[in-house]
Amino acid sequence: MSHKGCLSVTKYFLFIFNLLFFILGSLLFSFGLWILFDQNSFASTLGSSVFALKIWSYIFSGVGILTMLMGFLGCLGSLKEVKCMLGFYFAFLLLLFIAQIAIGILVYTQRDTIYETVRVYVGDIIQNYKVNGSLTDKEQSWDVVQEQFHCCGWNSYLDWRRNHAVATNSSSIYPCSCRNGSQARQPLTNTTEAPKPPERAEGFCIAQGEWPVYKDGCMANVQSWLASNIITIVGLCLGIALMELFLMTLSMFLCKTIGPNYDKLARYS
Repeated sequence: MSHKGCLSVTKYFLFIFNLLFFILGSLLFSFGLWILFDQNSFASTLGSSVFALKIWSYIFSGVGILTMLMGFLGCLGSLKEVKCMLGFYFAFLLLLFIAQIAIGILVYTQRDTIYETVRVYVGDIIQNYKVNGSLTDKEQSWDVVQEQFHCCGWNSYLDWRRNHAVATNSSSIYPCSCRNGSQARQPLTNTTEAPKPPERAEGFCIAQGEWPVYKDGCMANVQSWLASNIITIVGLCLGIALMELFLMTLSMFLCKTIGPNYDKLARYS
């Protein structure tokens, strides 16, 4: 009797938990589609670039689809006691767990290579910023990074001196996304648009004397942010890993307990 009670509790707990997962995945997927098809409204409201919103919409949609798939396998496999679905559910969680460990090890062991790759990538963006007269997607995204982290350049604001447009104009212009409002006394004036405050700072602005920009580079600010939130990040990763181990244990227990006769597909009829 206790064995059947334990089996029922495990089955319905796994079902309810994965039902919540399926609902969460549906919400994430719907939110991702909403961002994808209404990018302009989100861009004007949040002050973010369209490219950054497109990336976030793909992330939300992908995570939502994976969460829905995991929730579907867990719900149906536990409720109908279908061993093959529970096996797929266990394998899916195991792959996620291994992938997370592999990514963590890769990031830690290759951190110098990753740092150098990011440095070169950002340096290329800064050097060729608006070289074709219009902002590319990655240049808009870098504007958002500088605005959000209140920084300028990678190492410091002097990185922008190597930009082709800045060098051509004898450093009389500066990137609008670097503008420090507490230092600036002149109104924000874009070199290519009408002199009115834009919804978000992008492109180059005219400098009257010294650049009114943040002096610190984004590398230091990002490192400071990571150092301030490292406990939260590690705790979140550990929580997700423990939850995956717990769900894998439940699914394997249920898969082994329901017996050798696992042809439960007749319940659909």
